[in-house]
Amino acid sequence: MESDVTLGFFQALQLGNLTATAIGVLLGLVVGMIPGMTISTGLIIVLPMTFAMDPNLSIALLLGLYVAGMTGGSFSAILLNIPGTPSASATAMDGYPLTRRGEQARALGVAIVASFVGGLFSFGCLYLISPFLADVALDFRAADLFSLVFFGLTVICSFAAKSLIKGLLSAALGLMIVSIGQDPMMGTARFTFGNADLLSGIHFLTAMIGLFAIPQLVENVCTQITFKPDKTRRFGLRQVFPALSDLKRMLVPMSIGAPIGSFLGVLPGAGGPIAAFISYDYAKKAAPKPETFGEGAVEGIAAPESANNAVAGGALIPMMTLGIPGDPVTAILIGALMVHGMAPGPMLFLEHGDFAYGLIFSFFWANIFNLIIALAGIGTLIKVLAIPRTLLMPTIGLLCVIGSYALRNSFFDVWVMLAFGLVGLGMKWLNMPVVPLLLALVLGVPLEEHLRVALTASQGDLSIFFSSPYSIFFLSLAALSILWSLVFEPRRERAKKQKFTKNAP
Repeated sequence: MESDVTLGFFQALQLGNLTATAIGVLLGLVVGMIPGMTISTGLIIVLPMTFAMDPNLSIALLLGLYVAGMTGGSFSAILLNIPGTPSASATAMDGYPLTRRGEQARALGVAIVASFVGGLFSFGCLYLISPFLADVALDFRAADLFSLVFFGLTVICSFAAKSLIKGLLSAALGLMIVSIGQDPMMGTARFTFGNADLLSGIHFLTAMIGLFAIPQLVENVCTQITFKPDKTRRFGLRQVFPALSDLKRMLVPMSIGAPIGSFLGVLPGAGGPIAAFISYDYAKKAAPKPETFGEGAVEGIAAPESANNAVAGGALIPMMTLGIPGDPVTAILIGALMVHGMAPGPMLFLEHGDFAYGLIFSFFWANIFNLIIALAGIGTLIKVLAIPRTLLMPTIGLLCVIGSYALRNSFFDVWVMLAFGLVGLGMKWLNMPVVPLLLALVLGVPLEEHLRVALTASQGDLSIFFSSPYSIFFLSLAALSILWSLVFEPRRERAKKQKFTKNAP
């Protein structure tokens, strides 16, 4: 193990990997700050360009984009009151009031430093927890793995939307799409309707490009957002880096946000927005002057920013050790690993230990570069917000088409991408969550394989799923997740409405 750690450390230190990480960070900051351009969309656009790259370079680039995208989302939230990513929604509550007072450089500096601290804390969790979880996961049998994947699906569905029914329908649609192609056990054609192109199934990366990119493009075309940078404002290092008094005020909220973000990142389905708002709420309760929150409090920026960047490291833990994505971004990263022949899960540490630790240390360097590039280039970076949409949107659309074709050198995949774009638009208009569908596309294949292997081994006896403590544990968590959405969450929402009604004038 020690040799894998050493090899991984020096692998991440290679000039090519460091350069790829820095480029990824720069791209992530740009993608994150553009309203409507989510991190998922940015990863999907960049992903096809990495197919011909070395796996280490590819993952280093994507990790840099992932980490910096979280920070970049706070830039537009602070300057425009329009969060670049959902995770930056809480940052706007105190970041934009500071901008209105002419203190945008101060707000941006607090966000950048808090993001760095949160990311560094989650790196420590990733480095310490991942090997331990991987060792435990090596004892899993087919029934345990089925229960784990099933739990991942139910958690995503329950957290994806207020309506559990819509979440389950979305996941069911994804599982139906996964069944297209060849039977994994028998090799017979399923639901191909005589079309040879469908024999290899629907590639989940093609589906992801359509589901995420096309709806975002349409929304951006329909939404007019303009930004004119103030040339009189300076954004040098001296103006942006937080003063000592601000750093002291940031300590408590960062110590709240980083652990909460790391913990919620490990839980599949929780995600950055939940971590950001929970951290904001706890920081407000712990603040000596909670009444200043919402009016430009430094603590109100530090807590959610440290939390949403800590989520990134936390979400990588189940992705690497169990093969379960914690959010849409890690689902895309799983796709990237599979394209390069690196299946995530406990065997990743056993068979490709140097690569696994190289990934962990690349995450560390991504946080370092994120701090340096964001602080040094903030004045230039925010000018990206002024790029005309007439240039940006057609370029993104063209990259989506090229990426879909390059996956398997097939125009059929381009049509599949456009079809999924229409599906994504329809789900958006119906207020149906896309995340369960996406996760079903990623987890559907292992779900079916582990189910059928377990049933074959037990000769169809369902008790095999209740004969292992691991399987019982994950099935219990799945039941609790569904129960929470059906019973406890509606009760909490009703209590909130009643409280609001009583306090209303």
